[in-house]
Amino acid sequence: MSTTDSQLLAFVGELTDPNTSKSYASAKAVRTASLAADGLASIAIELGYPAATQVAPIQAQVTAALSALPDVKRVEVSVTSKIVAHTVQGNVPLLPGVKNIIAVSSGKGGVGKSTTAVNLALALSHEGARVGILDADIYGPSQPQMLGIAEAQPESTDGKTMQPLEAYGLQANSIGFLIDPEQPMVWRGPLVTQALRQLLFDTQWKNLDYLVIDMPPGTGDIQLTLAQSVPVTGAVIVTTPQDIALLDARKGLKMFEKVGIPILGIIENMSIHICSNCGHAEHIFGAGGGESMCQEYGVPFLGDLPLDIRIRTQTDAGKPTVVAEPEGQLTQAYLGIARRVAISIAEKQRDMRLRVPTIVVNKD
Repeated sequence: MSTTDSQLLAFVGELTDPNTSKSYASAKAVRTASLAADGLASIAIELGYPAATQVAPIQAQVTAALSALPDVKRVEVSVTSKIVAHTVQGNVPLLPGVKNIIAVSSGKGGVGKSTTAVNLALALSHEGARVGILDADIYGPSQPQMLGIAEAQPESTDGKTMQPLEAYGLQANSIGFLIDPEQPMVWRGPLVTQALRQLLFDTQWKNLDYLVIDMPPGTGDIQLTLAQSVPVTGAVIVTTPQDIALLDARKGLKMFEKVGIPILGIIENMSIHICSNCGHAEHIFGAGGGESMCQEYGVPFLGDLPLDIRIRTQTDAGKPTVVAEPEGQLTQAYLGIARRVAISIAEKQRDMRLRVPTIVVNKD
């Protein structure tokens, strides 16, 4: 008895997505499955997260599984991604041109939040998504330097809005593009909040799957106001294993919980230092703090990153690790974290407001 198309669809659906550890059927990822008379099995898989580096492994997985069926002679597997908008907190209006906003936050400064944010954005882009980054740190903007475009300035076509700058495939904006790098920002909270809202809402973002917001450090009035007014899909907390950093990371997590923003997960930065001369590994800031915090609050552990001089030197030089060493081990760590962030978003409820039709009444 030959295999029917519906049986083929069910068979592929029972396979486990290696990135989510869930079946393709549970994610409704198998779009089509057909078996021709000559034994050609054609499969189309559509993932809800960007995974350009995972196409070949998934094709190999499905091909190997289907080759075990007696009436399958050849296998063709198409793997694509479709990123959609997901729910945000409360009734906050969505941002035009942006499907999902990821807030990258830390309870305190000095934990490598901005470096992690830019490499996360670049990793999502590397996996095939359309990505932007907003530098929300008014007092200490660093993304212009990190992206190697510190001398650039955004243009305006209408005198009211700004066009995002571009670097390494990212759309970007920052107060750092608009002021002298040596000019201190001595603004009070209301002015800072107003400036951030202008950078966010007056930038003509172009069809982004994800906008990564490099949040200011801390959990004060500015951060709380932003969390309440910006349509955030989810937040990523960056910490080190150090107890002091974890204390402040908990405050950041509680802040997002207070305004109804889900935590996509926690990244433990500077997890371990490996000496470049002798190879000795040492947990300078402690060990396992990020994972323990995840277990305590029931949130995903997105991964850890080492204390590595290359991350610092490459980012300072305006060429972050993901573009400086696209095939390197450090980049693989960032790509893994980016996929886990995107998967965490893909498993959230979709925001259907973008699908609501507009009713037009014509008067005769």
